[in-house]
Amino acid sequence: MFNPNRFVKTLMWAGVAAAVLTGCNKPAETTAETPATGDTPAAATEMKTVAITAIVEHPALDAVRKGVIDELAAEGFTDGKNLKVNFQSAQGNTGTAGQIAKQFVADGPDVIVAIATPSAQSVAAATTSIPLVFSAVTDPVEAKLVSKLDGSGTNVTGASDVLPYEPQIDLMKQIIPSLKNVGYVYSPGEVNSTIVLKNLKEKLTPMGITVHEAPAQRSNDIAMAARSIADKVDVIYTSTDNNVVSAYESLSQVAKESKVPLIASDTDSVARGAVAALGVNYYDLGRETGKIVARILNGTDVGTIPVYIPQSLDLYVSPANATAAGLTLPQAVIDKAKEVVK
Repeated sequence: MFNPNRFVKTLMWAGVAAAVLTGCNKPAETTAETPATGDTPAAATEMKTVAITAIVEHPALDAVRKGVIDELAAEGFTDGKNLKVNFQSAQGNTGTAGQIAKQFVADGPDVIVAIATPSAQSVAAATTSIPLVFSAVTDPVEAKLVSKLDGSGTNVTGASDVLPYEPQIDLMKQIIPSLKNVGYVYSPGEVNSTIVLKNLKEKLTPMGITVHEAPAQRSNDIAMAARSIADKVDVIYTSTDNNVVSAYESLSQVAKESKVPLIASDTDSVARGAVAALGVNYYDLGRETGKIVARILNGTDVGTIPVYIPQSLDLYVSPANATAAGLTLPQAVIDKAKEVVK
């Protein structure tokens, strides 16, 4: 059985291994870690090509893509100058994700960046030779992208957005001290989401808290799924499920009508209706992903690069959204927030 605590600890050791590897085995050529002159890293003078695909476009995944491109520029790879970036969105369709993956492989870029699990799985199925760097993947081992986290030995590595569950649960209990029923709307076909469901049940059931699941196959089904559990739950918890995040406004509307607060693991969801969110900064995750891509472009073997995991979480809150849900946010929660959304 997947153990999230062991997974997080393993990822943290992977980060340590990455630091050691970087310090002891820098490539002979100029890299982002060994600038040629001044403060600007030197990049290869020949044109490089990076293909980027995402399962869908929404604020979190868009922030990852921007972070990747910004970091590559900081590392000396500038789009339109010595770098060509090709971006394609699958618009939430896994079939389209497969088509994009095959086209990218046929184009033969230097690196393919796949944002979110479905796109990463599609690319991994299409090539075992072109370097694949995934991002915003909760459990790359469970998703069968890598067999281990400290350097896969294959053409795949990337950045995970895995979250420890305890802080999420503590936040829910701080906001709703009498918490007994948690709703979870999710896509049953997205491995990231089914993993979260399994682990929520494992964590909450011993606490006497019941998880009410509401599967939704498509973004258009999210509102209906939320209505099916709204009268049974004290809160609806949302992960980074791509269908859910894409349709967050419709979910938020149901929550407001039902006076059920939303608590999220995607901080951008607070501006879209959530009462609070504790999660990774997806732009920063994109920057870390970009660092991995730059290392590969500079000659590092992709199979030696460990999976990256963020070491900090950001708390966003909205007192206004709490009021709309019939709640008052505790001042202690507000005081801890990185950002208070009006």
